[in-house]
Amino acid sequence: MPEKSKDNSNLHNPQFFEEDTISVSDIILIFARQLKIIIITPAIFCTIMIINVLFLVKPIYTSTSKIMSSSGGGGISQAAGLAAQFGISIPTTQSETKWVYPEIINSRTLARSILKRKFDTIEFGKQKSLLQILTYGNGEPSYAKDTLEIKAVDSFLGMIEISEDLKTGILTLKVNASDPNLAAEINKVIIEELDAHQRKYNKSKTSDAKQFIEARIIDTEKELVIAEENLKVFRDRNRRIENSPALQLEQQRLSREVTVLIGVFTTLKQQLETTKIEEVKDSDYVIVFDPPEVPLKRSKPNKRQSVIIAGLLGIFFGIVIGIIKEKFDNINNDDKSNYNNARDLLIKNILYFIPKRFQ
Repeated sequence: MPEKSKDNSNLHNPQFFEEDTISVSDIILIFARQLKIIIITPAIFCTIMIINVLFLVKPIYTSTSKIMSSSGGGGISQAAGLAAQFGISIPTTQSETKWVYPEIINSRTLARSILKRKFDTIEFGKQKSLLQILTYGNGEPSYAKDTLEIKAVDSFLGMIEISEDLKTGILTLKVNASDPNLAAEINKVIIEELDAHQRKYNKSKTSDAKQFIEARIIDTEKELVIAEENLKVFRDRNRRIENSPALQLEQQRLSREVTVLIGVFTTLKQQLETTKIEEVKDSDYVIVFDPPEVPLKRSKPNKRQSVIIAGLLGIFFGIVIGIIKEKFDNINNDDKSNYNNARDLLIKNILYFIPKRFQ
């Protein structure tokens, strides 16, 4: 009974937990004792990161360009005003097709056409196809052509970043590559393929419109000849119609039909001339505000940022290791023996699963 009361008195004694609490002075003391570990750990982290960034990880260079479609759309009037400041004239016809460039650039159709283009690189030499650069390089292909093409398309699409300013309609195109010249050339080729794709589409569309207009001109001309002949015959047969309202009404109907057909025929002729002009027009469909340039410095990995992150992680782990070491140094011999036995047992169990030739 006295022992129980003694234990209860210890529970209410504030000095009973004195050894289990950590004060600011204890933390400072731990830092002072484990200062070497806290300094060496981030130094090791930073050294490993520097070696990794400089020698192990391939640098990535980014070539950037700003483009916009010359076709219409919701924001074409604002874009035309902006382009006028650069001395560029943009058609503002609202009936033109609105080109969704981000979808076209990220399409596999455009990627396959670009994979056939050849580029000069320092690593693989001159005039190598992009398919070869992104897959087997200077070695022998280990997959069939279809498989290589699928892998190359995925790699190519992973190199591209595109964003659009919804207010102005200007798109920012970024191409990432390990070779700065290759990044700039691919960016340039993407713009060329975009222009060629739009030019091919518009040429096909103009050709179809031209054929339709020419067919309508032939039909309208026939109808006009028939209507004019009917009006001529009516006038020859009815020279005096002043006193006949029915004949006057019939003449007005025939004249109106001729007038309408003349208007349709004239409009079709004008449209045909416009279509012929559009067919031979050699203008740029993709407006380039900022052409792609060869990047002078790498964009990834960021050496300064990587070293700072590695240093912060090193400081964190250095503090953790220092606290663990401080706690381990302060435990009694029995606890140390238990820790050592647990460590030996853990190592023994791990080695059991490792083949002897690797030990």
